Amino acid sequence: MDKNQAFTILAKAGGTRAARVIVDNTKNLNRCRVWLIARALKRGMPVAKIIHKKWFYGLAFYTNKNTLDPRPDTETLVAAVIADNPHKPRILDLGTGTGCIISALVKNINMASGIGVDKSRGAIKVARKNIKNLGISDVVEIVRGSFENPNLTLEKFDIIVSNPPYIAFGDKRVDAGAKHDPKIALYADNDGFGAYYSIAKNAPRWIKPNGKIYVEIGIDEDTKVRQIFESNRWQYVRDERDLAGITRVLVFKPCI
Repeated sequence: MDKNQAFTILAKAGGTRAARVIVDNTKNLNRCRVWLIARALKRGMPVAKIIHKKWFYGLAFYTNKNTLDPRPDTETLVAAVIADNPHKPRILDLGTGTGCIISALVKNINMASGIGVDKSRGAIKVARKNIKNLGISDVVEIVRGSFENPNLTLEKFDIIVSNPPYIAFGDKRVDAGAKHDPKIALYADNDGFGAYYSIAKNAPRWIKPNGKIYVEIGIDEDTKVRQIFESNRWQYVRDERDLAGITRVLVFKPCI
């Protein structure tokens, strides 16, 4: 099957933009494979999950069923850290997934280094693959662990970042594409705030006195998340809004 035929079939299944991206990024488009991809598009599978690639902050990341696809909203988190112009920071990325956050930070901050942590074995494999592909294995380490464990690390970091799961179980507002992401990366207990409780409680052990923590949040979660952190002896610094004007990132520093 030639590319024009494949494009026509895929465009009917998922639209012209999706078809063009798939055709341009997929080899060996035989008839059987094209029809399988068309079926996946009709089920709402994101293009990134089909071609196993998603761009984030100008970098290409491998992604699969074990990881949350990097999203433009999360670029707000990266930009917030870069805006503070940290010097030679050690960074801890909690729930690293594809490794996109810590990778983008290390690539854009001079002499930055750090550790990405995830409890999913599948995500760990993906993150390590991306770190290797980006040529930053010498400055970024990917390890298995959980922010629910207060003894996660003995090291103290200049910066902690996290895009934790923040959707409540049963929330019907998730888009069709999210149904193809791992539930562990999307949903949290305590009405979606469980991860924030764990991070706010445990992260003081992992941060330097003059460090900062940057967390991504869901829509209209700023008041509750701020309350959670402040009740665990964090001082609110500021918030950052995404391109849609939605409060997407909260920044805190430890109370001294």
